[in-house]
Amino acid sequence: MPELPEVETTRRGLAPHVTGRRLDAVVVREPRLRWPVPPELPRLLEGSTIRGLQRRAKYLLFETDRGHLMVHLGMSGSLRMVQPSTPLMTHDHIDLQFDGELWLRYNDPRRFGSFHWLPRGSDHPLLAQLGPGPLEPAFDGAHLFRLSRGRRTGVKPFVMDGRIVVGVGNIYASEALFLAGISPSRPAGRIALPRYERLAGCIRQVLGAAIAQGGTTLRDFVGGDGRPGYFAQQLWVYGRAGQPCKRCGTRLREKRLGQRSSVYCVACQR
Repeated sequence: MPELPEVETTRRGLAPHVTGRRLDAVVVREPRLRWPVPPELPRLLEGSTIRGLQRRAKYLLFETDRGHLMVHLGMSGSLRMVQPSTPLMTHDHIDLQFDGELWLRYNDPRRFGSFHWLPRGSDHPLLAQLGPGPLEPAFDGAHLFRLSRGRRTGVKPFVMDGRIVVGVGNIYASEALFLAGISPSRPAGRIALPRYERLAGCIRQVLGAAIAQGGTTLRDFVGGDGRPGYFAQQLWVYGRAGQPCKRCGTRLREKRLGQRSSVYCVACQR
């Protein structure tokens, strides 16, 4: 599933191609996504101009003078800019047809993505309960410390909870916890403020590095498959169960936390 850096890479790759462009037509070939595509969406979007492209958590927000188109890529969705003459591929479900030479095409084999409409000045229930983004000023160690008091759940499921902080997925939570020296199963309520301050910094560090790495894939959004490269830097723990820790040589262990696989080092993480 695309995580925050992949969605941010998508936003950065698409923004120069859609901002300031007028939408001539919206073609919905398959409305049965995770939630049905609103039947009125073409009417609401056609003739409008894209004023900007923002991101909230893993949602892309295409701003128009009438409101926002909110897009989630789900587990397998991708967006790419194509020539109008580009042949359709299997699972090409939606086209945003702009004036000019390029259209925006949405492909989603598993159909777990979604398209929503937000009238100007309104909010969406999917956004209302979200915590701050990890790269926003409101996110810091004090925020994690305050919300963790009294919680017995492991710290990894805690930081992956979108009500606490949005967009910290499995890969990045695992890597940040290793860098912070915190065991993923340690109860969230038993971690002191200084350790949360370190963890918040490590989360920002890992996500920032992943977003920077994604910058090398921006060309893929024009004529390619629209899929940004995942975090390809040397991973410390994620996906390395049974291998030696790169820091101390101890064999990395794996356990299930919150129905997700967690790899960690018993020597480096406490």
